[in-house]
Amino acid sequence: MTTFDSKYDMFPAGDVGVVEGEMNIPSHGGQTGDSMEFNTLDEPIKETFLRDLRAVGNKFYHVLIPREKTSLLKEWDLWGPLLLCTFMATILQGSTEIADNSNDGGPEFAEVFVLVWIGAAVVTLNSKLLGGNISFFQSVCVLGYCLCPIAISLVVCRIILFTTQNSFLFFLRLVISMIGFAWATFAATKFLGDSQPDGKKGLAVFPICLFYFILSWLVVSHNNV
Repeated sequence: MTTFDSKYDMFPAGDVGVVEGEMNIPSHGGQTGDSMEFNTLDEPIKETFLRDLRAVGNKFYHVLIPREKTSLLKEWDLWGPLLLCTFMATILQGSTEIADNSNDGGPEFAEVFVLVWIGAAVVTLNSKLLGGNISFFQSVCVLGYCLCPIAISLVVCRIILFTTQNSFLFFLRLVISMIGFAWATFAATKFLGDSQPDGKKGLAVFPICLFYFILSWLVVSHNNV
């Protein structure tokens, strides 16, 4: 009777073949190395929440100060765009009151909410059709986070609306809204510009400008205190 090891070597009867190899068993602690992957299942809920909150805040920072171009593209998420969209829709709702006060603002909230997401999807689809080399959700993430300057201009204009309105204050709100529009467009094109092939960047930038201009005009036309 003979036995064989994994290399098909023959041993005399009674000898035992040794199977050589290595088995790595992951553990919760005591191991260091670059190959160890971070497991969020072992992380406290508080740490997970704070880590995600820091990531969202970091993306907002890079939108407000757009120095490098990959911060919003490395790890995309839709938390920031969802917060901005909900915030803007809540502020802008009820911008057109009916005399009998029968309008509760619901349709306006839905219109702004749909406008933001459908607009971002259309701009992203246009970018993909032009040959953009980033994913659909990466583009939506960038467009959503770059709403931050427009949301800031909305807050400032909302504060101005608490005073008695005149032509000067309307002009001031217009200037503030246009600054937010220019800032948002600049940030979005800085992040998305290099994803477009040469010769088609203008075709990709125009829908972005139109998208942010419409939202900025909603900020200017909002006059309900």
